[in-house]
Amino acid sequence: MIKSMTAFGSGKSESFFGSVTVELRSVNSRFLDVQFRLPDELRLAEQTIKERLSSELARGKVEVRAHFSRTQSSEQAEISEDVLLRAAAQLHRVREVLPETASPTLSEIMNLSGAQHVQVDPDLWLAACQAALEFALVELSAGRLREGQRLARTMLETASQINVIVCEVEQQMPLLLATQKERLAQKLRETIQNAFPAGFTHISGAELSERLASESSLFALRIDVAEELARLKSHLTELEFLLQDDSGSSAKLKGNTPRGSAGKRLDFLFQEMNREANTLGSKAGSLEMSKAAIDLKLLIEQMKEQAMNIE
Repeated sequence: MIKSMTAFGSGKSESFFGSVTVELRSVNSRFLDVQFRLPDELRLAEQTIKERLSSELARGKVEVRAHFSRTQSSEQAEISEDVLLRAAAQLHRVREVLPETASPTLSEIMNLSGAQHVQVDPDLWLAACQAALEFALVELSAGRLREGQRLARTMLETASQINVIVCEVEQQMPLLLATQKERLAQKLRETIQNAFPAGFTHISGAELSERLASESSLFALRIDVAEELARLKSHLTELEFLLQDDSGSSAKLKGNTPRGSAGKRLDFLFQEMNREANTLGSKAGSLEMSKAAIDLKLLIEQMKEQAMNIE
C-alpha cells in the first residue's frame, strides 16, 4: 500500500484527572526522525511514543506535540476575597506603568492563591498520553494513505504517457534504421568516389559493396535502441506493480507484495529509467528520437519528485 510521508493527526484523551491532546505532523525524510515538543509533565512518554511510531511508520520527519489540562476540583475553585483584592491591587500598580496590561485568567489567579493541584500518578498521565497518541496515529495514517493514493494515481498517469512515447519510438524504429542505413551507405559511396575518382583497380565491386553494407550495419547497431525500449517497458510494469493498491490490478499476486520502503524502491527504479532515457538520447539518430528522449527524461523527473513524498 502506497503511503505519503506528509500528513497530520490529532487525538485527545479525557479522564477524571484531566485531558491530554497529542498532535502529529509528518513530512518527508530519508529516515524516521521523531522530534518532541512536550511539557515537562509528559516527558516520561517520549520513549513510549517513539517506539509506537517506529512500529507504525517506516520513514518521515514526525513532530510530536502534546499538552494537557487538569480537572479542577470544587475545593480548588474556591478563591478567598483576600486573594482577589491582592490580585486587583497588583494589577492596578502594573497598569500605572503598563496601561495595556491584560487582566489575569482564572487559572492564573488560582495559581496566585497558592492552590495546589491534585497529585496524579505519573502512570495515569502516561496512559492518557498513549490513548491520545492512538487516536492521532489513526488520523495520521489515514491521511498518509489518502495522500499516497493521490500520488500513486498521478505517477501512473505519467507512466502511461511514457508508455505512449516508448510505443511510438518502437513503431518508428524499422523505418528509422532503414533510412539511416541507406543514408550512411550513400555517404560512404560519395566519400570513396571523391577519394578515388579514377575508379578501383585493387578491389572488386562486390567486395566494395560488401564493405559498405558491413559499415552501414555496424552503424545501425549503434543506433538500435530495442534493448533500451524493452527495459523501459519492463520498468513500467514494475512501477505499476509497486503503485497498485490492495483492490487494484489482478496482476498483483498474493504473497508477492513488495517489502521495505516503497519510496526507496521507486527512487531506484526511476534512476534506472533515467539511465535508459539517457542512452536513448545518446543513440538518437533522428530529431524525433531526440525529442522522445527529452520528453521521457522530463516525465521521469516528474515521477521522481512525486516519489520523494512516498514512505
